[in-house]
Amino acid sequence: MIWNPNKECMSRDEMRALQGKRLQKLVTYVYHNVPFYRNKMQAMDVSPEDIKSIDDIVKLPFTTKQDLRDNYPYGLQAAPASEIVRVHASSGTTGNPTIVGYTRKDIAVWSEVMARCLTAFGVTREDTFSVAYGYGLFTGGLGAHYGVENLGATVIPTSTGNTEKHIRLIRDLNISGIACTPSYALYLAETLDKMGLRKEDIGLRIGAFGAEPWTENMRKEIEERLGLKGYNIYGLSEIMGPGVSYECSEQNGSHINEDHFYPEIINPETLEQLPHGEQGELVFTTLTKEGMPLLRYRTKDLCTLTNEVCACGRTSVRMGRIMGRSDDMLIIRGINVFPSQVESVILEMPEFEPQYMLVVDRVNNLDTLQVQVEVRKDFFSDDIGRMLNMKKALADKLKSVLSISADVKLMEPNSIERSQGKSKHVIDKRMLK
Repeated sequence: MIWNPNKECMSRDEMRALQGKRLQKLVTYVYHNVPFYRNKMQAMDVSPEDIKSIDDIVKLPFTTKQDLRDNYPYGLQAAPASEIVRVHASSGTTGNPTIVGYTRKDIAVWSEVMARCLTAFGVTREDTFSVAYGYGLFTGGLGAHYGVENLGATVIPTSTGNTEKHIRLIRDLNISGIACTPSYALYLAETLDKMGLRKEDIGLRIGAFGAEPWTENMRKEIEERLGLKGYNIYGLSEIMGPGVSYECSEQNGSHINEDHFYPEIINPETLEQLPHGEQGELVFTTLTKEGMPLLRYRTKDLCTLTNEVCACGRTSVRMGRIMGRSDDMLIIRGINVFPSQVESVILEMPEFEPQYMLVVDRVNNLDTLQVQVEVRKDFFSDDIGRMLNMKKALADKLKSVLSISADVKLMEPNSIERSQGKSKHVIDKRMLK
């Protein structure tokens, strides 16, 4: 099934022509409404008149996460405040989140691309769909929610937590599809077993999984234990949220909604555009976004692109599986976590040395984060109460910055191994293969 054949099956020439027109309009829009981009373009001696086709995108400046931080909160917003109908936010590498404003048209585009994704997964108006991503500032919940409604299926906004109740709802309301993180899907399967229920008792058919890295082995386990077909969905809040790309029934890469999000692959060192098939850093330009449009946003995700026609009939460019990051960001339970965030908290507290280690693991199919940190000699003590208070203070501050809980382990002075070269601050035991 294809939601929008006119766009999803458009010829390559037609698509490139459409992208060129939209890029011209976008560049003129940001040039006149976002001082940051106007200054960047003037410094490069580029004007909107220089953009005549999609090929001219290489003349435009890149945008980075640092640019979003430097322009916090609304410096990159192009639409006036009176046109912004919703704001979402994602965690940044410092205490400031990334603020993203949406106009009414942006919400409509988001609903459209999500409907394309869900239709590719096999969702129809006859389905009842549980959205178990987090609702709120995180884009996952409301992004999927509006897509289900736009498609015409019934949406159950379960969000996260209270898993036993969730399973009873899946059973009693004949819920046939679920959108959540893959690790939560496995936790759902474990809870199902503990409740003495079988996959046949709940009748799930389709799973839309994203917001964190997962493997083919995880897919097979989820499908086997929940009795459904699992599909990958990709997105990032800076660009839109979930719905930037999606798998189809062929599951041979993820189709990018490239009439709205133009993809490039670049060499992260030289910043040169790479041809399809070569692995590099994924870059997106938001061709139709009004609230906070972005030119050539560097996602830091490493993958490949292909424009070979898919057996499903869609002609859109597909992205391969994310093979890693060009920075040190971790994705833990769907939340972006940077070692530098942890470091900034530790440096604010005089009790600790700037020596720390993040240990990421997957226990009972849920991601865990342990923060090991050295206590300064002057503060290290046999007083258990004092040490527990110190541990709690750090854990509380970390949770306020990271938006997830971390297990804090206080270490003796000089107990964390030092590195002679680039310091290593992360041990990821999840072994994602």
